[in-house]
Amino acid sequence: MSTAKKPTVAIIGAGSLATFLAVALDAAGFTITEIVARDSQQSRRKARKLAVKVGAHTVTASSARLDGKLLWFCVPDREIRSAASALADQVAAHSSTHEKHKLRFVFHSSGALLSRELEPLRRAGAAVASVHPLMTFVAGAHPSLRGVPFAIEGDDAAKRVAQRIVRKLGGESFSLPAALKPAYHAWATLTSPLLVAFLVTLEEAARAAGLSRQDARRKSLPIIRQTLANYWCFGPAQSFSGPLLRGDADTVAKHLAVLKKHPRAREVYVALARAALRGLPVKNRNELRRLLLN
Repeated sequence: MSTAKKPTVAIIGAGSLATFLAVALDAAGFTITEIVARDSQQSRRKARKLAVKVGAHTVTASSARLDGKLLWFCVPDREIRSAASALADQVAAHSSTHEKHKLRFVFHSSGALLSRELEPLRRAGAAVASVHPLMTFVAGAHPSLRGVPFAIEGDDAAKRVAQRIVRKLGGESFSLPAALKPAYHAWATLTSPLLVAFLVTLEEAARAAGLSRQDARRKSLPIIRQTLANYWCFGPAQSFSGPLLRGDADTVAKHLAVLKKHPRAREVYVALARAALRGLPVKNRNELRRLLLN
């Protein structure tokens, strides 16, 4: 994508994803024209801070000029449709006053919702797509987009533009059939948010061993990192270790007994041990299954 072909971009929102995306696009040579904020003091303040970083204007839906070729929605799922409707009204207002607008493409980055959430802007003449990066964005973190998968669904013209932008950002795009998007997002939720929920459960289990939550985080990181490295290099079966692999039912019984005082951690232990019985090389499977059913 040459400099002349890079679409100018307006970002809708100023949260963690909007901030990361705007900065990444700016660094990749895209021009950010506007940061569109909610009509609240806090939202406008965050938008102004982001706009300064990327040389954009801070606007609200009612004052947006929509002079970029691409609008990229980075707002909560529940707000996409209403925000698209508000901006479609702006497009219609510009058209009625014979103001020229360049808007051609509209993306949103919901992992769960389809591109049809942007239907008000599609009716206004834009090609639309959902473009979801399989990455976690939290305040203070600066993840690399190198090799990050982006799931893309929507109109062909918008998908082609999205694919070129993703390549420029260093990511890897793949097309996702609309019918599979809910399943995709369930998987995506397991990869990070529910992984964090599991790590919180690890902290609770560590309390049974007399460790503080801080100690649990510090002491568990080496083995977590190595497990992930093993999983990447060797796959799940060759990365599996411990008493279930060995079929050591007596040890598992002791775990279950001590975790009775920590029922939430025990519930997760049992669920994951049962998953291991279904999908990993476990010895003494029948005895372990009886233990885990109690």
